[in-house]
Amino acid sequence: MEEVECEVVIVGGGPAGCTCALYTSRASHKTVLLDKNPSIGALAITHTIANYPGVDRSMSGQALLDQMRDQAIAYGTDYVRAQVFMIDVDGEYKMVYTPEATYKAKALVLATGAMGRKPTFKGEGKYLGQGVSYCATCDGAFYRDSEVAVVGNNKEAIDEAFYLTKFASKIHWVTQIDPAEDDHDAKALMAKDNVQHWSHSRMLEIEGDASGVTGITVKKRGDEENHALPVEGVFIYVAGSKPITDFCEGKVDLQDDGGVRVDHEMATSLPGVFAIGDIRNTPFKQVVVAAADGCIAAMSIDKYLKGRQNIRVDWIHQ
Repeated sequence: MEEVECEVVIVGGGPAGCTCALYTSRASHKTVLLDKNPSIGALAITHTIANYPGVDRSMSGQALLDQMRDQAIAYGTDYVRAQVFMIDVDGEYKMVYTPEATYKAKALVLATGAMGRKPTFKGEGKYLGQGVSYCATCDGAFYRDSEVAVVGNNKEAIDEAFYLTKFASKIHWVTQIDPAEDDHDAKALMAKDNVQHWSHSRMLEIEGDASGVTGITVKKRGDEENHALPVEGVFIYVAGSKPITDFCEGKVDLQDDGGVRVDHEMATSLPGVFAIGDIRNTPFKQVVVAAADGCIAAMSIDKYLKGRQNIRVDWIHQ
């Protein structure tokens, strides 16, 4: 597996992560921004942004995020689409693991937001890691020539289901509502020979045994009987409002509400590890607050990497 070395690695491509990347890149720190999917975060799915200073009130959240990302890239940020499944923060260098590469950095920024969720489906928690997964790019290859289910109708679910078509013999796509008429990605997915779409359906239960998942039960609207689907894997993409910390739990201190604990410089309990945006579970879930977090963290990182006692803004040029 490829190992990429940099000074700063940021996990999460929302407004907090993009702002932090913009500042660290302008400060000439080699920065890598790892983004699972640019279309699924809280800002990306916001229809219009009316209260972000200086932008047209008709601008969509996706358009604003695209501008933030492009600006960071223009200043030298290395933007990478990747799913992070584990971090190692012991020692001077922080290691971040994705299916495609390992990233080695002196400073790590956690900016994955708060659209996670606790297990809610019956059997989900029991079989997590034994057939239940939230990352097809991480685990899809384990289900070659097997039947799997994908639950959810957002962009992430569609993208991950597409990825699974390379491996699974059959994919049961379970959605409670139909995709939009102009959703060309969804139509392309349903046109695949190995995809069966269960529209207006909800998953009731995940069944299994000592070996792992063996099937799911689906309730389709209008049908009297439930449907038993013999799958070995269940990939769930349903958004919630819980800070996304599954990849870093046990590594940094969390608050009682599940957010990552930070100080006034956005530093966590571990030297060189910072957390910004909604992953802190701040009650002020606004784009401008997330961007401010990113700025504060970047200036703190600059101080940390240069061994200073105080923050100094030394990359503003006239």
